[in-house]
Amino acid sequence: MVIAKGSRARDLLAQAGLRSTRQRLAIAELLFAAGGRHVSAIGLHDELARQGTRMSLCCIYSCLRRLSEIGLIHRVPVYGETIYFDTRISHHHHFYVAHEDRLIDIDVPSGTIKVHGVPAAPEGYDLISIDVVLRLKPSRQPTR
Repeated sequence: MVIAKGSRARDLLAQAGLRSTRQRLAIAELLFAAGGRHVSAIGLHDELARQGTRMSLCCIYSCLRRLSEIGLIHRVPVYGETIYFDTRISHHHHFYVAHEDRLIDIDVPSGTIKVHGVPAAPEGYDLISIDVVLRLKPSRQPTR
């Protein structure tokens, strides 16, 4: 994969103060080329391989973790083995389609979803957000 000198990926990495390594550029190009998306390290690994770019899963996880730490992507907490990252960093909630292992953004006005009875954070901690993930499964079709 060849990254243009003035590419959005290169600019984002530079603005974040990260070196534009070949690996980071390849990942950033995939992440930010098509607007908001949800990705996993394994999904990115497969996409990179289809493009002919070889990269270890360890390198991809490391890059995703770093991009998350600096706020370019958001880690989405979903129960299970897969760790998802979201390129849409504004606060929002998700549907999780269990049988497809995929996320769908919930687009509702801010403040529409309310969580009651939230306990106080333990001493020494501040509550920074509440992430709502609604799990979906296919509806049962009536038998004929």
